[in-house]
Amino acid sequence: MQVTPRAQAFIDLEEKYGAHNYHPLPVVLARGKGCYVWDVDGKRYFDFLSAYSAVNQGHCHPKIVGALTEQAERLCLTSRAFYNDALGPYEKYLHDFFGYDKALPMNSGAEAVETALKLARKWGYLKKGIPENESLIIGCEGNFHGRTITIVSISSDPDARAGYGPYTPGIEVIPYNNVSALEALLEEKGDSIAAFLVEPIQGEAGVYVPDEGYLKSCYDLCRKHNVLFIADEVQTGIARTGRLLCCDHEGVRPDIVILGKAISGGVLPVSSVLADDEVMLTIHPGEHGSTFGGFPLACRVATAALEVVKEERLSERAEELGSIFRKEMGHIRSPFVRQIRGKGLLNAVVIDPHEGKEAWDLCLKMAENGLLAKPTHGHIIRFAPPLVITEEELREAVAIIRDSIKSLE
Repeated sequence: MQVTPRAQAFIDLEEKYGAHNYHPLPVVLARGKGCYVWDVDGKRYFDFLSAYSAVNQGHCHPKIVGALTEQAERLCLTSRAFYNDALGPYEKYLHDFFGYDKALPMNSGAEAVETALKLARKWGYLKKGIPENESLIIGCEGNFHGRTITIVSISSDPDARAGYGPYTPGIEVIPYNNVSALEALLEEKGDSIAAFLVEPIQGEAGVYVPDEGYLKSCYDLCRKHNVLFIADEVQTGIARTGRLLCCDHEGVRPDIVILGKAISGGVLPVSSVLADDEVMLTIHPGEHGSTFGGFPLACRVATAALEVVKEERLSERAEELGSIFRKEMGHIRSPFVRQIRGKGLLNAVVIDPHEGKEAWDLCLKMAENGLLAKPTHGHIIRFAPPLVITEEELREAVAIIRDSIKSLE
């Protein structure tokens, strides 16, 4: 893939002055609108990553940007030392939108996961009666919940874990999509287990969709053993999979829901944890917080972003267009393509190397042809366009993917 001198200059700056903790495609973006982004040389691309599903409402949605600019001229930050006129209405909106008693606003997805884990431990000690410092949290192999020390302690990814020990104790990790493993651990240690933390679909693992009924079976086991069911919907939530929450596909109402990414439409780092009073009110003043958590700017932006989801029926669009995407991709016959999987507009293609070409090479070829996506775990390409994409645009994008695959055979 050719990189222009103008683009290379920006890449060189990052390489020289920034930490080397990412390996981006050699594309330097300068502008975005809807399902498109443009690089510094003016070339247009379909965005089929959506900032890891943060931009479900499309880049620079006018309603969300309007809420940002209007509030930015009035009041940006107060800290939680004082009340403000944006937080209460936002929390009520979340209550009406998702149906939980309370919301605890944070900033990043990782912060929200940490918040959920702290809530679970508090609940375990105060409500379930687990002896102090004996609480256990169950996670799943292949998960991606963030990058903090505690979260990488749950991870089974060597790249995420290596060099960061000692790890946080009180964690048990079982295979994903394995109800029997959960049941066995609950039978063995259920009295000490506060919560089961799970992604309804493992996004970073390569859009690993569990068997139908998995979530409901796990939820029922948690009910049986008085264990909190925590759903990490940071990537799968906010209409991405064809429902408002991915758990809605199986009629599961988690005890704790973790939201981030698209809750702000990609305009600001915003996250939130939802729970009912029995869980949420175990944390008292001074026991948890964040200077920016629930700041006025975030509240207005997130409210507007959720209004867009409802007004533009993005859940329904994701369901319909996702079916079209998988059907059209299924027509591609290539030694590169081993499997196509997904739900809604969260999809992945498992790539088999062919004649020395791998998933990274295909992503470079797609970028040359005007579509951006990124490999995960080396051999899987995630395809997650903004949910505002039209059917015509989706079919045009599929043609780019197909032509790129064929050109490498």
